[in-house]
Amino acid sequence: MNFIKASIQRYQLGSLLLLVLLLAVVLPLSLDIFRLNLVGKYLTYAFVAVGLVMVWGYGGVLSLGQGVFFGIGGYAMAMFLKLEASDPVSTKIQTTPGIPDFMDWNQITELPTLWLPFKSLPLSLALVVLAPMALAWLISFAMFKRRVGGVYFAIITQAVALICTVLIIGQQGYTGGVNGMTDLKTMLGWDTRTDGAKYVLYYVCVGLLVASIMLCRWVQTSKLGTLLLAMRDKEDRVRFSGYDVSNFKVFIFCLAAALSGIGGAMFALQVGFMSPSFVGIVPSIEMVIFCAVGGRMSLVGAVYGALLVNAGKTLFSESFPDLWLFLMAALFIGVTMAFPMGLAGLWEEKIRPWWKSRRQALRDAEVKRPAAAAPVVPTATPSEPTLPDGVGSQRA
Repeated sequence: MNFIKASIQRYQLGSLLLLVLLLAVVLPLSLDIFRLNLVGKYLTYAFVAVGLVMVWGYGGVLSLGQGVFFGIGGYAMAMFLKLEASDPVSTKIQTTPGIPDFMDWNQITELPTLWLPFKSLPLSLALVVLAPMALAWLISFAMFKRRVGGVYFAIITQAVALICTVLIIGQQGYTGGVNGMTDLKTMLGWDTRTDGAKYVLYYVCVGLLVASIMLCRWVQTSKLGTLLLAMRDKEDRVRFSGYDVSNFKVFIFCLAAALSGIGGAMFALQVGFMSPSFVGIVPSIEMVIFCAVGGRMSLVGAVYGALLVNAGKTLFSESFPDLWLFLMAALFIGVTMAFPMGLAGLWEEKIRPWWKSRRQALRDAEVKRPAAAAPVVPTATPSEPTLPDGVGSQRA
């Protein structure tokens, strides 16, 4: 029992258990399948926010190009799904049956070599993680080994996001262009558009997100997590202690990229399409906002930040279609100005101390109450002396 309690306190599992209760029980019981599918879409962005907590909050490296890794993971899954949807029977009206429709429109007569690995589901799932990590390693190794960091690294990641967007749009015959990849409806013959499939995919997304949070929390509580914090605050001191700071930055950046790729793959599965609009600069900055609103030092807070911002976007766009962008800007500015450490900082600095003080006051009141309620033992009063005969009558 003590071991379980110590583990909960060390890994901060209390807040994670509340999040699991909300995602796995409360929301499925209270929302219809359409809204629940929207929540599943929001949770795919939470993977990116969790990765940003590690790379930005703990590593001190701000990346404004995480949408690139989200898009790579999404395209890796979408390519497999698109190949399955482009079987010879379904595409018999095309000039070249058996290839995706946008390739046929662009006069491509055979499947490109780049697409061949995505005929296999296991290989596609591996590339969902490995492809973003490979690009992240290439970028981070080239930058961190030359001690490029701070605002310069943020600008470079923005440039990478812009380059990838232009590349995807320009290679329309291989990527689907600006329209992206659509009509993703089956996986190994399983129809992902049914209500039952949407429930399954939602719970798979929740399970992967919880596993990602536990993995990141394990890294935080290890020696590596301590070194990341030290590197963020005093990088030169860590370097002078004999550690290669660049290797730690490369590792944590690759970890964040892998998490983003998983989120992109789940997005393609749950939403049914993938396009370059999720790869560019604007979505990458929005993903940083998710992390900032939730708290860049809190893994669970990042999930709440992604849910809150995206739910606000949906609510404002439905209720105020002409003003929703201004309302979203007000939400971002208001939260970051009022709570610099996000929702997690509000909990740690305001709500939690107030709750502790209230519980302590209740305990003190319970201690004082028995003392105040103790029965009073009456003291014996001396009897009135007997008066002589006639005195009483005279006094009366």
